[in-house]
Amino acid sequence: MSLIDNLARLDAATTGRAQPRATVRHRHLSQRPLVFVPLITAGEAGAPLGALIGTERTSPRLLTVAQPRDRDLRFAFLSRLAEILLPYVESYADDVEPAERTEADPETGKRVKVEVELCADAPQLIVPSRTGIEFVRLLGRSMRFRRTAEQDPDAPYPAPPRVPLLGRWLTHYGERSRVPGSSLLLAMTDLLSRHWATGQSSLEEQHLGALLAWIEAPEGTSGADAALRAELARDADGQLLCPPAGPATDPAFDNQLLAPAIERHDRARTALAAAADGVEADALLASLGAAEREIDALVASRTRPTWDAVWRGLDALCTLPEAPHTVDRWRGDRWSFTGHRDRVAAGEPPQPRVDDAVTAANKLATREREQARLDAQEALDDPLVMAGRRLAGEAFAGEVTDVVMAYSEGRAPRPRPLVTVRTPDRPQLDEGVKAYRSLAGKPQSFQFVTHTPDGALVLRLLDKMGRGKEPEPGSVPEVGDHVCWTLFEHEQRGGPRLPDPEDTPWTHGGPPETAATTPAVGTPPAPVGDRPDPVTAEDIL
Repeated sequence: MSLIDNLARLDAATTGRAQPRATVRHRHLSQRPLVFVPLITAGEAGAPLGALIGTERTSPRLLTVAQPRDRDLRFAFLSRLAEILLPYVESYADDVEPAERTEADPETGKRVKVEVELCADAPQLIVPSRTGIEFVRLLGRSMRFRRTAEQDPDAPYPAPPRVPLLGRWLTHYGERSRVPGSSLLLAMTDLLSRHWATGQSSLEEQHLGALLAWIEAPEGTSGADAALRAELARDADGQLLCPPAGPATDPAFDNQLLAPAIERHDRARTALAAAADGVEADALLASLGAAEREIDALVASRTRPTWDAVWRGLDALCTLPEAPHTVDRWRGDRWSFTGHRDRVAAGEPPQPRVDDAVTAANKLATREREQARLDAQEALDDPLVMAGRRLAGEAFAGEVTDVVMAYSEGRAPRPRPLVTVRTPDRPQLDEGVKAYRSLAGKPQSFQFVTHTPDGALVLRLLDKMGRGKEPEPGSVPEVGDHVCWTLFEHEQRGGPRLPDPEDTPWTHGGPPETAATTPAVGTPPAPVGDRPDPVTAEDIL
């Protein structure tokens, strides 16, 4: 956390109002996002209790599980969830535009450009908090390996037809959410805390109601008091006025309202199963319907406040203009969505439980590269973020006071102007260190030469001046210009190419096991270290 962020938190604690941490919005927001507010049973992370889901603020779809421990009812919940979520995802799959991508030629091995399809837009999923993202990942892990009756007629508990496909999409969204700067799956608490600083800790900011209380606090009121009311205020029956559907529930709600309602549902269901005749069954069926409607009302009462809070958060974020580099990062999300669409259409198997060594290394390298890229782009887009980098000595801004034309040595001298800059910042500069400025969206390199007697900086311009003996107009800073330089690169370089998974060295587990290398029946079991990842309780709801 930068010094600017710490100052913003101190200012928020002093004034009682949230303070801006950004002047632009650093994440892409879709015109039609799908908001998903899940609710789970206390003590059982894999047992969904219900959810509100939809793309319209005023008409969400309510899904409930009257008895979360019942496998058939859970499957019915997941089937209804697939009926809502999959059509939304698939509605973006057919609208494509031509694009170019660099691939290796299978014959020569050289990198060549090929024309492919790129989805013009991608579906965006928004959950209330970070734990909602973990729940999405858990749902995907538990569903993508399920077998349907069509796939395996002998499966003991076949899943509904579209449930495994939903699991694959949720797994992809959960994995993509780990890439810094991605906007396919977003948590509202992370979005708001990225753009506003409060007097709370990062853990307290995972309560969406408390976070919004700081941001929406009217003039003359304290955000701390409003957040405390959002966290602790209860009605006459002892229930929270701002229930945390994120996706955990409040113990008072579980003990006083939910548990008795589920018990009444179970009794009505048991009595209906034991009904002696049709007349008695009709009466008991009405009793069962009343019990289900009671549970629906309870789930709606816990999720609707959070649903409204998510949309209020979207309203607050839409007041900020979108950062320029957000478009580039969203294009990366579109490539990710298009690639998974193509893998599903090609009939590829679901994502493995454990990645092989090459895939895991590629994912780690991608996340590290995207984190550095995100940090650089946010600073370039936002002067408030850049101020934090300047205070840390990672950037500096100043006025150009002198420009002296100089040339490199050699048979073909190239222009290497010396630019003198007066700056109040204290950058961490040693002789030969490179600095960069943004020129028409591209980084232009400078090299630090020396300090002048009066404390100014002398930089040598290295590139982006054209091919001629004289620099192109506008490529060299002029006297009187105010320019910002960074000591970090604007574009991150890729690392060394990793081998194909089939060529994984033995030091990293060897190539992935295939049908040809699978031991035959009767072969002694493999050593413990070589056995596949066992099925755990997280794999099955």
